[in-house]
Amino acid sequence: MVRSPLLVNCCEGAMASSENAETVFYPKLAETIDSWNFVFPNDANPYGSMFGGKLLAIMDTTAAIAAIRYAGRTVSTAAVEAVEFVHPVVVGDRLKTSAKVVHVGRTSMMVRVDVYVDHGGNVFERCTHAHFAMVAFDDRRNTTPVPPLKIATAEDQAAFDLAASIRANALARAKQAKQSVATPKTE
Repeated sequence: MVRSPLLVNCCEGAMASSENAETVFYPKLAETIDSWNFVFPNDANPYGSMFGGKLLAIMDTTAAIAAIRYAGRTVSTAAVEAVEFVHPVVVGDRLKTSAKVVHVGRTSMMVRVDVYVDHGGNVFERCTHAHFAMVAFDDRRNTTPVPPLKIATAEDQAAFDLAASIRANALARAKQAKQSVATPKTE
């Protein structure tokens, strides 16, 4: 017996499902998630510059929230690509971290994260950026599909193309690394 899909939610990115069938997703727009932080003395080295690892942790958390909001599922960080620390962040700085899903695979998402120092008066200076590869999981911790990404603007398309290039380079590096690993000889 053939059953037509039952619409679960009429919003963008909604799922349609039927018994004994795979979930079908409709394209979904990604939203930008912003978080705010102060840089405290315990976040910095003796010279007053913020530890890079601490900044990456803030970026990872914001990326995860963006991916969870997009996928509606639990996510985990699979990789961090193309990290660039443009200039130091120092004690007392106010940070705005912005994250948005910019590329989607079957179960994974690439999230662009930008960090800005807030100089006040609506003046922001970008200090760091990166792409985080996030994977969606179901309740049993199995990878699970995510909705396709809806590209609405030329800016969205440019971000998608950049993320696709970064992902392709990462996959090529992983393949090359796997091939270059010597297989141990058994005697």
